[in-house]
Amino acid sequence: MTASHPSESVSPFTPQVTDAELNDLRARLGAARLPERETTRLDAGGRERWQQGPPLADVASLIDYWRTAYDWRPFERRLAEIGQFRTVVDGLGIHFLHRRSSRPDAVPLIMTHGWPGSVAEFVDVIDDLAEPNEPTLPAFHVVAPSLPGYGYSDKPDESGWGTERIAAAWIQLMARLGYDRFLAHGGDWGGPITIALAGRFPSHVIGMHTTTPQSPPGLSIDGLDATERRWVDETRAFEENRLAYAKVMATSPQTIGYALVDSPLGLLAWILEKFSEWTDTVDTPFESITRDRLLDNVTLYWLTRTGASAARIYFESHQSLDPHLRVDVPAALTTYPHDIEKHPRPWAAQRFRNIVRWREAERGGHFPSLEMPGAFVDDLRQGLAAVLAKAGNQSVADEGGESAFRIR
Repeated sequence: MTASHPSESVSPFTPQVTDAELNDLRARLGAARLPERETTRLDAGGRERWQQGPPLADVASLIDYWRTAYDWRPFERRLAEIGQFRTVVDGLGIHFLHRRSSRPDAVPLIMTHGWPGSVAEFVDVIDDLAEPNEPTLPAFHVVAPSLPGYGYSDKPDESGWGTERIAAAWIQLMARLGYDRFLAHGGDWGGPITIALAGRFPSHVIGMHTTTPQSPPGLSIDGLDATERRWVDETRAFEENRLAYAKVMATSPQTIGYALVDSPLGLLAWILEKFSEWTDTVDTPFESITRDRLLDNVTLYWLTRTGASAARIYFESHQSLDPHLRVDVPAALTTYPHDIEKHPRPWAAQRFRNIVRWREAERGGHFPSLEMPGAFVDDLRQGLAAVLAKAGNQSVADEGGESAFRIR
């Protein structure tokens, strides 16, 4: 499953962020022009406080912290500890984290992030996945690429870099690392990309896990139970009332990009709103995600000037997942209660034909690897264990021999 000599076209990567760049960021934050206070009630609390977007008091406090106390260098060191690399795939430079396990039975796993995230979503879970405390638990060689136009990956200078092309690029990336057969996980945009990987390339993808198990469109609510109908209502309400950000980026990524690349305040507010709205919290996303980790993510966007290029994935791929695409490889699917879209199992089963584990988590939102990294790792590990067990059984049945995917 693992080649002994990966391609020489993969090169170690060390970003060169200068003190001058960080000082410029602080200077811009110090000169930020803030709007007036929102017109919500002075005694508003919880979600009501965020009704018109990030509250002035919260943003002002976070800007002050970003300018005077936040330190980029620990995150930079953390990326280096994991292992950073770059390679050119389909004409585009791709940045990725690569953490090889010391376990001889480890299985390759590619993890794909979404928007408004980055590889920052995975820095707190990679070590546990590669080196579990218990020898009976599965271990993984973890690859976490930055999407085209995100982080230290190149910005596409032509159209066409949608989810299908990214999935095909990931096949090349993994092959270049010597991984011909591998597992795949993704959420948000990483969900459709992982679905495309598993659906289009079943000879390479052993199985998959996603927190975004998108079902085909246009399915009937007949036969759904009360909880599943509530999920449908909540997802439709989100699409009708809270999807303006996606429509802006799907139609005018260049327009919003000017603000996101030029103003750290604008970038912060644009991303902070989503972390607040999409996490399983009451009053602030910092109930479950640290300020530093959120700012690691925002600062990565700022330093790489990727506000526009990251938004462009919506222009390329918004609601473009092939409605006829089916996934036959083993799939583990998890839905978190405060996620922005939730798909009933009967609907998901129309796309995923081999569901080996279905889980409805008791808590958590759109960013589980950041909100609850320990619980996320446990769920992902159990899901992939079920995938590997099913793949191993299929291998034995197909080949009449010992499975290469059996977990000891």
